[in-house]
Amino acid sequence: MSQYQHIKQSAYDANMQLPKLGLVLFTFGNVSAADRSLGVFAIKPSGVPYEDLTPEKMVIVDFDGNTVEGDLRPSSDTKTHAVLYKHWSNINGIVHTHSTFATAWAQAQRDIPIFGTTHADHLTVDVPCAPPMDDEMIKGNYEHETGFQIMNCFKDKNLSYEEVEMILVGNHAPFTWGKTPEKAVYNSAVLESVAQMALLTEQINPQAPKLKEALVKKHYERKHGPDSYYGQ
Repeated sequence: MSQYQHIKQSAYDANMQLPKLGLVLFTFGNVSAADRSLGVFAIKPSGVPYEDLTPEKMVIVDFDGNTVEGDLRPSSDTKTHAVLYKHWSNINGIVHTHSTFATAWAQAQRDIPIFGTTHADHLTVDVPCAPPMDDEMIKGNYEHETGFQIMNCFKDKNLSYEEVEMILVGNHAPFTWGKTPEKAVYNSAVLESVAQMALLTEQINPQAPKLKEALVKKHYERKHGPDSYYGQ
């Protein structure tokens, strides 16, 4: 058995959640699962339908984007995953989808405003939208540069990747991450739900105010603060 079997299984299980959660159409998405001790991650092979996936078909890649094990070509987004794993040491799972509502906000080049407590349960700021990539980056190593586009947005907005585990890439689509692949998938589903709610909010009331700071603080801290009391 491959020494990478555990992350192949983890990546497979996480990838299979995407169609179940309505986050992908056809092959429009991928999840990766990292093992820091081995310096590699497992990722979905490019263009393979979800119904044809198996754990054995997951491709093992190092943090420079080189294939270490596997007969299939890894996801076209592999270099973006590699850049994020290489520079953000506390994540072990990354998800990329073209889910409808989050992608719509990305195409509109807009941050998703923090309108309600559902949003505040997960983060205390708007979901950031990175600006579209400049022409030189597009002409270069595109997927590699997408990783830097994401990191540069976090730097420019002074955000922590450990607190804000999601982003929209302008004119493209969302990426999410987490300490585990399961958490990254969870974040992807939350992002899609929050994106849909925000769109409906603006349709109902184009002048809808953002959630007031006291409620943002209350809802975030009851789940994530030092005195959190949500759950068992």
